[in-house]
Amino acid sequence: MVNALLLILFLSDTHGGRVHDKRIADATPYPLPARSRLLQDLGFLAFTLPHVEILMPTKKPRGEELTREQERANQALNQRRLRIEHVNSSVKRCRIVKDRLRLWKQGVRDLVMEVCCALHNFRVRLNPWLPMI
Repeated sequence: MVNALLLILFLSDTHGGRVHDKRIADATPYPLPARSRLLQDLGFLAFTLPHVEILMPTKKPRGEELTREQERANQALNQRRLRIEHVNSSVKRCRIVKDRLRLWKQGVRDLVMEVCCALHNFRVRLNPWLPMI
């Protein structure tokens, strides 16, 4: 979870293998205050949080087209989502995150991810990115 300044604020636990993101999200308690806005993609279609506004692109109906307003809204959300993908790529600069990690000791994988996210936050604080609108 990132804020408007693109600093990483929250990480869920890491999960090995093929565990769907929605299942992880359902099992994770998110520390969002009331009246927050959460940008999510269509992989989390049924995921909701109480008192949190969910921002999600509009899915194209089968056999129909989206209206121009819906297309513009989707483009605006995709531009914001692209900034979050930049955060992901910044974390993956630490190759240990994206390569196969053979450290099997309990908690090491979570620690590696936390350190790489802390390095991202350190880089952003030294050289701030443009805030996400």
